[in-house]
Amino acid sequence: MREVFGTRPWREPTDTPAIISVCNFKGGVGKSTIALHLAQHFAIRGYRVLFIDCDSQASSTMMFGYRPDVDLDEEDTLYGHFHNPELLGVRKIIRKTHFHNLDLIPSNLRLYNLEYEIAGHMARNQSMEIIDLIAQAVDEVVDDYDVVIMDPPPALGMVSMAVLQAANSMVIPVPPSLVDFASTVSFIDMTRTTMKQLEQLAGRGRPAYNFIRLVGSRVDESKSMHREVLSMMRQVFGGSMTQSVMVTSAEIDNASSRMKTVFELEKPVTSHEVYNRCMKHLNEVCQDIEQDVLRTWASRAGGQI
Repeated sequence: MREVFGTRPWREPTDTPAIISVCNFKGGVGKSTIALHLAQHFAIRGYRVLFIDCDSQASSTMMFGYRPDVDLDEEDTLYGHFHNPELLGVRKIIRKTHFHNLDLIPSNLRLYNLEYEIAGHMARNQSMEIIDLIAQAVDEVVDDYDVVIMDPPPALGMVSMAVLQAANSMVIPVPPSLVDFASTVSFIDMTRTTMKQLEQLAGRGRPAYNFIRLVGSRVDESKSMHREVLSMMRQVFGGSMTQSVMVTSAEIDNASSRMKTVFELEKPVTSHEVYNRCMKHLNEVCQDIEQDVLRTWASRAGGQI
């Protein structure tokens, strides 16, 4: 219907595609949950989306209906592209999903070997060019998309560095606990330091990000401690933190146990009240990020939806 009525929200060719890394080097912060819902949100809204699973645990790939180490060979992931970039090509590993306008580059356990192989390649060749592996892969196909969502491993390793090098935007999930807050501060500091070292070693500028957003994740608004830590995080991170938060919800857990996202549920699993509250918070987070993307597109005259 969008095609018939000419209402597709696609970017103009002169607008820069949003290449978003959803990252944190601490597991259990809701990284893949936000990445999956964000990708599906953009697809539902009519954008052309590519989801790149860069995590060898491949939980996002499983959510798209694949059994990573049964249905996929090493040639079906970025690992295969790393070894045979000319033979395979990136387009050959892109798969359609059950969501219209949402494509996938899947992952499996074999991708973990890239951590060692990238480091070994850098040591043997005394060159940092291999860190651009994912950036070069994205460049081959990015003109076909409006938004690229990348889900890196929960560690600041070689693959994560390659993802950060490829991205032009960053979303960082932060649960409202002192441990997660301290871990995120360390993550940001380590990322800045590592990028500076790469800049010095490779003799080039560090990646320029159109926006960096921190999102409160796994929030239980009934807990006073969560409210206090959220308030503290907003004081520390200021305008870089979204006002919307991703709440912890039984609806997310129940959807995940069915290998679905909340957006894919045909009806509430728990109750209409819990479902509606969960959908409200998810939509608010996704819409905030969508607004950030639109602000980077000159054709949108201020980024209004």
